[in-house]
Amino acid sequence: MQELAKLREFAARYTTAWCSHDAAKVAAFYSPSGSLTINDGAPAVGREAIAEAAQAFMTAFPDLQVDMDDVRVERDHAEYHWTLRGTNTGPGGTGKSVRISGFESWQMSEDGSIARSRGHFDRDEYARQLREGSVATG
Repeated sequence: MQELAKLREFAARYTTAWCSHDAAKVAAFYSPSGSLTINDGAPAVGREAIAEAAQAFMTAFPDLQVDMDDVRVERDHAEYHWTLRGTNTGPGGTGKSVRISGFESWQMSEDGSIARSRGHFDRDEYARQLREGSVATG
């Protein structure tokens, strides 16, 4: 399936951008007026706002690593499944390790960039790990 192969390659490059710790590289995967919404929060609209949202995670987790777990093509969108790992040692951090999985539901634009991403992860488990650290390792 050509479409899935292209999407997997795109998602692999997106993962690399996250691991580069360069928020502008993450934002470059979005269309100029694209949006990123995390857990039904207020959307970050435009590359500058998306870079700020990405930078917040990169600052909180200076050792941030993102793994691509899966990519799926659904009827009207793609799903990018990921696992984030890092230690919350940024300003005001707890010093605890976090390992949280989630996914982004992507609406792609005509030019092949992300027009809209709706990200989801378990915010209660994330908050628990910030307090207590992750149980899982690896």
